Amino acid sequence: MEVLSFLIPISLTLGIVGLIAFVWTVRSNQYDDPEGDARRILSDTYDDHPAEDEPPAR
Repeated sequence: MEVLSFLIPISLTLGIVGLIAFVWTVRSNQYDDPEGDARRILSDTYDDHPAEDEPPAR
């Protein structure tokens, strides 16, 4: 039971850190275009094999 005195504060701290990280991502507009990738892959101009700048090193 003594271990709970360590586990509860650690779990609360991790939860608060996760919540702060989530709020930060929302405020920095990380989720602006959730539908863009799904629609982009269905368009006719989607390039399945984009051109490479230089050939891969061997």
